[in-house]
Amino acid sequence: MSYRLGVDVGGTFTDLLVIDNDSGQTFRTKVPSTPHDPSEAVVSGSKKVCADAGVNAEDINYFMHGTTVATNAVLEGKGARVGLVVTEGYRQILQIARSLVPGGLAAWIIWPKPEPMAPLECTVEAPERMAADGSTVRALDEAKLRENLQALKGEGIEALTICLMNSYVNGAHEEAVAKVCAEEFPDLPITISSDILPEMQEYERALTTVANSSVRPVVARYVQNLKDELDSWGMQGKLNLLRSDGGLQSADKSKEAPVNLLMSGPAGGVSGALYVAKTADLPNILTLDMGGTSTDVALIENYEPRLRRETSVGDLTVRASSLDIKTVGAGGGSIAHVPELTGALRVGPESAGAVPGPVAYGKGGEAPTVTDANVVLGYLPEALLGGTFKLDREGAKKAVQTIADALGITLLEAAAGIIDIVNENMFGALRLVSVQQGYDPRDFALMGFGGAGPLHANALGKLMNSWPVIIPPSPGVLCAYGDATTRLRVEAQRSFNTAAPNTTDADMAAVLQEIADEVTRELSEEGVAPAEQELRFEIDVRYTGQAFEVPLAVKIEDFKAGNGMAALEKAFDEEHERLFTFNLDVAHEFVNMRATALGPEPKVEAQTIEKGDGDPSGAKLRDHEMVVDGKMAPAIIYQRSKLRSGDKVLGPAIITEMDSTTVVMGGCVADVDDFGNILINPA
Repeated sequence: MSYRLGVDVGGTFTDLLVIDNDSGQTFRTKVPSTPHDPSEAVVSGSKKVCADAGVNAEDINYFMHGTTVATNAVLEGKGARVGLVVTEGYRQILQIARSLVPGGLAAWIIWPKPEPMAPLECTVEAPERMAADGSTVRALDEAKLRENLQALKGEGIEALTICLMNSYVNGAHEEAVAKVCAEEFPDLPITISSDILPEMQEYERALTTVANSSVRPVVARYVQNLKDELDSWGMQGKLNLLRSDGGLQSADKSKEAPVNLLMSGPAGGVSGALYVAKTADLPNILTLDMGGTSTDVALIENYEPRLRRETSVGDLTVRASSLDIKTVGAGGGSIAHVPELTGALRVGPESAGAVPGPVAYGKGGEAPTVTDANVVLGYLPEALLGGTFKLDREGAKKAVQTIADALGITLLEAAAGIIDIVNENMFGALRLVSVQQGYDPRDFALMGFGGAGPLHANALGKLMNSWPVIIPPSPGVLCAYGDATTRLRVEAQRSFNTAAPNTTDADMAAVLQEIADEVTRELSEEGVAPAEQELRFEIDVRYTGQAFEVPLAVKIEDFKAGNGMAALEKAFDEEHERLFTFNLDVAHEFVNMRATALGPEPKVEAQTIEKGDGDPSGAKLRDHEMVVDGKMAPAIIYQRSKLRSGDKVLGPAIITEMDSTTVVMGGCVADVDDFGNILINPA
């Protein structure tokens, strides 16, 4: 017997899923997260789900983990103190940064510029210089470098970064500096920019490499501690962590290049949604991953999630591939309040989190939350997690009543107002990944998952006019499902920076092949034979003179055949017009080239469910009341595990399961497909 175990750590709950590699059977559980040390919940939850499933630790072949350790280190400012070595004359590179200031007009007046991750007093110069073509202009003066490095010895640095001018063309000088630094600082992790991001634009390269160094000690400790705990438990399978772009990265690689993990947590949900979309035969999906603290949304087109060439966490934006995910502070634990200054209802971004949690959880929470409002409206029945978790309905009413009193409205109006505001917040995020990117949301289905996503998905489907609304099986642990069913991924890039008239298809094919050989070799070292790998290529294109690029997928075979450039230019013009409604009559410029090697897709078969006759009455738990159009109305509560393929559930209704609750609104109907997905459409 062999199994895959997926673990996703959220702000409130840690989700775990075990998949039988042979039968596709799944076992799942949720445990409260342990923010002080996320690995505690990971290990204890892993033991619990395996015990429940009767699975031995030694039978787990693959342990896939989506983690927020790197993200939290950046957001909480708990990264390592970083030293930086730059080319002589460029000591202020991080302080000068870019002139772009986020925000609207006059944002520069109120924008607090974030402190650089490598302070000026921890930045020293290397006496060297390399030309733009990679040739040496000035050889490295090792003696002077050693003298300069002495200034760092009293600064208490915990990691060291090296980023030299033009090292993206030739990393020889960085390697020489790294050798000297290793002798002067033998106990520090050292990162060179030509390993992390061999691309032009030295500021972005320096910032990305410094960010990698900042989180490297934190992530390395976490990964090693987790690996030690799993080893002592008896787990002998491979430990892989989820990358920001939805691929998997080995534990050893994660300790060296943790900058690729900054959006690891949210990426699991998109990977899981992609797996479900394929089983439901729906190529275009908007994802709605709503947890206890925040909501993540993304767009999948033709079974391909949209990727960004940047990863943003708080004020930090680094040059690392990530899924195009937007996050808003809207979750089940988001706190509702009425500021005295404005007297207007606000919801979030502050969250009650796992401790103390919403008032309805009965764990000492006092502030009214979105979960409490759902309880008041009847959208959440009194029992969760299969009846093992009882909700305090009266406590929720008292909490929401404080909002009603502050606004001078009824209890139901206050609860409905809280839900409307949190839905509008998520609606805005969904528009950012669809309408703002030139997509019509009416061409997409909407998938709701996470602990709270199915509660709000039907309402968001109506706002977006995106149908059907899909609720996958086990939506509360879909992120863990994504972790368990994704593929190993290795990516490498190279700056090309050449205008179309100055290059040929053969030149571009040669560079693409070099990068392909690099990623193929690296993935082979992870145990994936070249014959089992899938290669993908991407080129960043712009019009000559533009300051931004558009990444486009390409095929190396086209360039080898001599028609790759023409196809790429045509594709860029079409995409540029879709994004910006115009094109320019100037030469195209090919800026960066990228190759990705993917491991084989896991052979996990989606399980089908029993056929039904369309009548869901066998799954009925009891009659119920929930708010419809501002008034309490009769509804029915169904047990999801008893619904059969072909059953139709007419709204208003509630469908409960172990890890989530689905609301089917009045005027809608929910159909159950062969794989147990709930598809909600207007009646």
